[in-house]
Amino acid sequence: MPENLSAKKKRTAEVVELLKSEYPLAKCSLTYKTPHQLLVATILSAQCTDKRVNQITPGLFAKYQDVESFAYSDVEELAQDIRSAGYHNSKARSIQGSALQIVEEHNGVVPDNMEELVKLSGVGRKTANCVLGECYSVPAMVIDTHMIRIMNLLGLSNTKNAVKMERELMEIFDEQDWVKLTHMIIEHGRAVCIARRPQCQNCVLEKLCPSSLVGN
Repeated sequence: MPENLSAKKKRTAEVVELLKSEYPLAKCSLTYKTPHQLLVATILSAQCTDKRVNQITPGLFAKYQDVESFAYSDVEELAQDIRSAGYHNSKARSIQGSALQIVEEHNGVVPDNMEELVKLSGVGRKTANCVLGECYSVPAMVIDTHMIRIMNLLGLSNTKNAVKMERELMEIFDEQDWVKLTHMIIEHGRAVCIARRPQCQNCVLEKLCPSSLVGN
């Protein structure tokens, strides 16, 4: 029998409490000091690990110290500066292009709303939600590969479409937990619910997970 909305909300509340007890210090794993630095770091993180991004950004942000520096940079030189992130040419165009838009259309200030953020070069909902939740305290939910995989395993969603999942999860999770939820799920996905070798026997969510290998 399909789980009704009330039952799902009850289960999601339990999921959040268990994750909070397991990962109380969970936070954004990208290193940044300003909204624009987070925007750049998030663009770099596509098809690249956060660990690698955090190795690139200290030198990058020392060389390009503000939005204007990125906006008026030599895009070919910028591409070489971020080469180890992969897809360096397209990422450089996105970083330089979005910075130029921020300078020319937003007085050098990163927009604080979804509508304007997704108009920036190389910025989709995932990047926009990351900036909104982290920098502007706007309730937002980042749907990454960990979220897609684990929410499907938990039976809280049945889609791989990030936009559809975002809407579904926003309906069943408490708004105040949206931002932290992503960080906790990412940590859980890296430490326990590993894609090819899930550690169900060590999982704090095992009793709430219909996909658990323990006892099945």
